[in-house]
Amino acid sequence: MKINLSIYYGLLLLLFVSLTSCGISKSLHDVPDVSAYNSVIPERVKTSDSTFTLGNNHLSKNQQGLWELYVEGNPYQRGLITGSLTQELFHKQESIFVSKIDKFVPSKTKQALLRRFLAWYNRKLYLNVPLEYKTEILGLSKYASPDYNYIADPYLRVLYFHGAHDIGHALQDLALVGCTSFAAWDEKTADGSLIIGRNLDFYAGDDFAEEKIISFTNPTEGNKFMSVTWAGMLGVLSGMNEHGLTVTINAGKSKIPLIAKTPISILNREILQYASNIKEAIAIAKKRQVFVSESILVGSAEDRKAVIIEVSPHNFGVYDVENSNQLICSNHFQSEAYANDKNNLKHIEESHSQYRYERMEELLDHNPKLTPEIAVDILRNKEGLHNKAIGYGNEKALNQLLAHHSVVFKPEQRLVWVSSNPYQLGEFVAYDLNEIFKSPTKNSLANTILNIEEDPFQYTEAYKNYQTYRHLRHEVLTSIDNNDTIDLEKLLQLEKLNLEYWESYYIVGTYYYKKGYYTAALEAFKIAKTKEITTVPDEEQVDKYIKKLKRKLEL
Repeated sequence: MKINLSIYYGLLLLLFVSLTSCGISKSLHDVPDVSAYNSVIPERVKTSDSTFTLGNNHLSKNQQGLWELYVEGNPYQRGLITGSLTQELFHKQESIFVSKIDKFVPSKTKQALLRRFLAWYNRKLYLNVPLEYKTEILGLSKYASPDYNYIADPYLRVLYFHGAHDIGHALQDLALVGCTSFAAWDEKTADGSLIIGRNLDFYAGDDFAEEKIISFTNPTEGNKFMSVTWAGMLGVLSGMNEHGLTVTINAGKSKIPLIAKTPISILNREILQYASNIKEAIAIAKKRQVFVSESILVGSAEDRKAVIIEVSPHNFGVYDVENSNQLICSNHFQSEAYANDKNNLKHIEESHSQYRYERMEELLDHNPKLTPEIAVDILRNKEGLHNKAIGYGNEKALNQLLAHHSVVFKPEQRLVWVSSNPYQLGEFVAYDLNEIFKSPTKNSLANTILNIEEDPFQYTEAYKNYQTYRHLRHEVLTSIDNNDTIDLEKLLQLEKLNLEYWESYYIVGTYYYKKGYYTAALEAFKIAKTKEITTVPDEEQVDKYIKKLKRKLEL
């Protein structure tokens, strides 16, 4: 079933309520010393609701609804400037985080237990974040909303936001929404250049994904770089630097760690800022201890290829394809280091990761000469293997209609295309890093001539039905949780709105089973069984219901 990652933020925020734990107390003493930095920055100038400037730095919203941010300076300046320019967006994101607490963990008793556990779990996180980034986070935190100071000191709040993904990842034993990435070069692309595509299927609610930021950073030390992010986030999930080095991450599977270490977004940021080729990226990844398992796909203009760095709390591997000019990454490890890893092998067997890997192989084989436009088409693909209709929102599809963002890179040309809402369906906006860092004060940073057009699917009846399905699904699941009676027409509509999706019938079957309508429940689960079920555990659950119902109906 699809995972709502917003619950992770709710869980994370509970940590901040407990300021008496030894871990938090020690963190308070670790606030970076910024006395050597000039803490005075120019006043922000607001020229409209969507355009702000601060010296050479600026933030503006483009026609496609993406915010474009340019920031330069030392670590403390960058944090202060980013906070000043994005403060309204920052407050909005904080509000979204906080609003999840009562929604997902309404019990005060459970909140108390969780905050104690999370405070203990995070007690050493501050020791594993480089001083430069803690300094930048401190500057950013000066613009955090004062409305949430009752939760925790702003610096701590922002610091721990950067480990939210990792903490949720760990607590759920890596229960995943599947991200997708691939790379091709030499004879596999139309002009021989390296091309990389990725979907970040990180879903924390529709409101969370509304305000995406395309950030361009010019630090006093290290490389200039861009990343796709949101207000309050200084780590990197997808990005490219001035040398044409790219990083994207896909979650993996491993044992649950006992303590928080370096957040993966911070490691990604360090690679982007301080590596110019694959060898340097591997060296940086090796020196950091992480607390979740991730595949980091690294593309390099200098090396004219891509590799996957596979990191976990107790292992490290690098997957480098031989005798091939394409690389595929879903959510399982491929290097020799993990060849006998039981968790990884089980994940390959039971999850949707291998299915999506094979679907990427299939689509790349059908498109032997990749272009950025073809890469976008692949990222938008909604069908299963052999073009089978598997229902909209199925996690076996590359496009699960929930992506926070999609990106296509051409590292050798320093070009990047970033998707606009909704999901991957909006126009992909083009950016040329060479031009941007040469003339960063331009009003618009996009190179719109190179934009890739929107997907007309978003205007179809099928898309409208899927959006209705999502809302009705939530309504029906809430009614089931509350043991309410649901009108038959609503249940029939739920099925009709997404006819090929197994989950539609599973939800209906669950309702009928709980109400004691066993014949109707059995019929619904039998139909679900004929569809492309997402994972082995999901399929086993359907089978259990069918067996139970057959026994009940025989009595």
